[in-house]
Amino acid sequence: MSLFLIVAVPFIGALLPGLMVRAGRNACAYVTFGTTLLALIGLISQAPAVIGGEVVMASVPWIPQIGLNAALMLDGLGLFFAALILGIGLLIITYARFYLSREDNMGEFFAYLLLFQGAMVGIVLSDNILLLLVFWELTSLSSFLLIGYWKHLPAGRQGARMALTVTGMGGLAMIGGMLLLGRIAGSFELSVILDNREAIQQSPLYLPALLLILLGCFTKSAQFPFHFWLPHAMSAPTPVSAYLHSATMVKAGIFLMARMWPVLSGTEAWFYLVTGAGLITMVIGAIVALFKDDLKALLAFSTISHLGLITMLLGTGTSFGVLAAMFHILNHATFKASLFMTAGIVDHEAHTRQLPALGGLRKLMPITFVITTVAALSMAGIPLFNGFLSKEMMLKETLKTQIAGPEWLVPVLAVIGALFSAAYSFRLIAHGFFGPVRDDYPSHPHDPPFGMWAPPAILAVLVLVIGILPTLAEPAIFFITGAVIRGAAETPDYHFAIWHGVNVPLAMSGIAVVGGLVVLALYSPLARLWAASPIPYAKSIFDAIIAALVSTAELVTLKLHNGSFSRYAAFFMVAVVGAAWYAWATGAPGGSTREMTPVNAVAVAGWLMLVAATLALVAFHRNRFFALILMGIAGLMVSVGFAYFSAPDLAMTQISVEVVTIILLLLALNFLPNRTPRESGTGRKLRDGVVAIAAGLGTAGLSAHLMLRDFVEPSISEYHLANSYKGGGGDNVVNVILVDFRGFDTFGEIVVLGIAALVIYALTEIALNGPIRARLINRRPDKPLAGNQHPLMMVVLTRFLMPVALMVGIYIFLRGHNAPGGGFIAGLVFAIAVVMQYMASGYEWATDRQRYPYHGIIGAGIGIAALTGVGSWFVGQPFLTSAFGYFRIPPMEEFELATAMAFDLGVFLAVLGAVMLSLESFSKLAQRSDRMKEDHAISIDPSRDPEAESA
Repeated sequence: MSLFLIVAVPFIGALLPGLMVRAGRNACAYVTFGTTLLALIGLISQAPAVIGGEVVMASVPWIPQIGLNAALMLDGLGLFFAALILGIGLLIITYARFYLSREDNMGEFFAYLLLFQGAMVGIVLSDNILLLLVFWELTSLSSFLLIGYWKHLPAGRQGARMALTVTGMGGLAMIGGMLLLGRIAGSFELSVILDNREAIQQSPLYLPALLLILLGCFTKSAQFPFHFWLPHAMSAPTPVSAYLHSATMVKAGIFLMARMWPVLSGTEAWFYLVTGAGLITMVIGAIVALFKDDLKALLAFSTISHLGLITMLLGTGTSFGVLAAMFHILNHATFKASLFMTAGIVDHEAHTRQLPALGGLRKLMPITFVITTVAALSMAGIPLFNGFLSKEMMLKETLKTQIAGPEWLVPVLAVIGALFSAAYSFRLIAHGFFGPVRDDYPSHPHDPPFGMWAPPAILAVLVLVIGILPTLAEPAIFFITGAVIRGAAETPDYHFAIWHGVNVPLAMSGIAVVGGLVVLALYSPLARLWAASPIPYAKSIFDAIIAALVSTAELVTLKLHNGSFSRYAAFFMVAVVGAAWYAWATGAPGGSTREMTPVNAVAVAGWLMLVAATLALVAFHRNRFFALILMGIAGLMVSVGFAYFSAPDLAMTQISVEVVTIILLLLALNFLPNRTPRESGTGRKLRDGVVAIAAGLGTAGLSAHLMLRDFVEPSISEYHLANSYKGGGGDNVVNVILVDFRGFDTFGEIVVLGIAALVIYALTEIALNGPIRARLINRRPDKPLAGNQHPLMMVVLTRFLMPVALMVGIYIFLRGHNAPGGGFIAGLVFAIAVVMQYMASGYEWATDRQRYPYHGIIGAGIGIAALTGVGSWFVGQPFLTSAFGYFRIPPMEEFELATAMAFDLGVFLAVLGAVMLSLESFSKLAQRSDRMKEDHAISIDPSRDPEAESA
């Protein structure tokens, strides 16, 4: 199976759970399990080549202009993490099937889980760092959905927001770091970057890139001081917690540090930042975990501690540190996933996770007790369990690590972290499972079904197998370590064994275990001391920072964004005028190179009419109806100006838009007062006048400057003129630009136009059913309606003009590729033809004869345009590449056919549908408001009251 398919399978499979859940919960779980299993099989199919020393590569150009390629790479490190993600994913899916209740939407849960799984696999297999960033952000988004899956829980919503905020901010920082790293290496391909160690570390951009990348890694992997989001993610369902803490999410930052180890490690900055953060995180996480009563909170802080341990090992910069880190990643995944699942079992059966409310469960839940004990003893670092082996290696590495101060500081801190790790592990067993059986459990505990305890049991078996026979894991861990080091350091000389003799690491381990037992024995006084100590909580600090940011944002927003359109326009125009003045003052405009076009009487008359309409609009803008007429005059004079300057396409478009816009605005004015209130003082008028005059004079000066001078470089219009016919098959340059050269822009515009029409429709529906309904009932016309609302002459005339207008529209559409016209103008002409029927005969008459919904017309238009663009892919061309040819069908003359015509048809339908949907929405609003007034009047008319009639 190709690497692309391995990454794509979870994303494609995410579509299935939502469909299969209708067939039952088992079907939903089976299809999710099968999807993950298929991806794992694909990964296994590539494993022999990777184990044989090959690095499997796959690459497809995506956006090569910015260096973004769909490039994937599978080496030992990627194989290790992908196998963890998919392998533990299978166990989590099995566990979740029995954990989720019938009230939980299993299809939604598994869809989110597969999206998250696909994003994680994408991270570990990415060869292009820009592609890695895409998957990185996808993990933040999908984990947000998973953590907040129980939307009814405020803690779940808050935990999801906190995780997204912290990891999202780190992700933004990492984007900057990756861009810097790519610039240093001259490539965004990891396979190239990892071979440029010296160039990267000698670059002046190394430190900024390192800081930004580590910020992303630390936030994702919950390193101090960004650790606080992880415990609050515990509000997610336990399968999510088990998956996030063992093989995914938090391991993404660890993976990236390991992936970048060959080029970023070995410097003082790397050593102090990574080792220091890891050491602090390990100790703080272990201490806090001891005093948590919630099982999942205890395990969450233990995860933070163990992530700090791995980070510290990677920070030392030695090959042995990498070996120990890779081994502990494997061990931690096995015992931590198992522990989270058993914590979920306890919560599921006893209906509580609080240790003070538990105890005595070893007799009631023997299977769960055995699994939990095995995993917890491994977490504590007890011999014969795999956690002991990697803990010994960690302690051995700290003996050679000096970060600051005396040489014994790092080993002592490591022992303290290991001591509290043993203490909270022992407390988990003792307080949760030992002691007398209680009679006040919220629910009577018992072991769950096989499907629920089997997944953690499998992991517990692995804990024992690796702990007793570590040589089984040794070849794999050395292979993975080699993939991390990539020749940047020598492979360490070390052999996995249960017994390495009596040595210092063993003594340190013994002190940690004995100390853990002592701390457990003194837990009660220590817990009281902890509760009384004034320890600042990171969440409180985070909440205070967020509250301060929100208050500041609200203050700034209320000052700047107060709803005054005139203020916004003033800010905008002042900024534009200021920037333009600066450009003019610092530039060298030079003298004119063209003669001015002679001004005739017609041009002067048109200009005077335009100025008069504009000045009148300023003077009488409070009368909205009169202002609308003046706007129409200004728009029509602009159309005349387009025609005067030989731009017939623009003139036709402008006229059509003016007609449609005036009609729509007339309908909108029907719901507004006739006059606006007087709200502008003399000072504001003066300010607005100065700004408007400055902007107008500046625009006039810029226009004159451009038209009286030749461009130094050839204008792009020359390219379009030269290639319109031979490249696009059309003589109408404007239309060829719209449907060919800049077809993607046009496609985006019709999508926006359709969205705008749908928004208008949605708003009118809200107005008809929401609180605005009362205003519509109380709306009264200023003057009584005319006796005949639909004059016969108007009705007959529009009936006659309808086919004529449609023929004109068809003609304009067909000629658009070679003469002024096209789909946009034709759509407006068709819309005007239909609008006339609404105006002449009324909304109800026109609606009764409507055969096709305007929503469907918009969708058909956008769909046709999209399919036209997609069709070019089948011949190996970019999206929306057009083709044309000439044909002859006797007895007709030779004619041209172009695929751009199909795209233009989509534009035509989208424009027609958008205009008519907007018109229909306003008409419906007016018509229903009149009907609601009539109904309201009937309901309060005593003559219509049945009781009054009977009386």
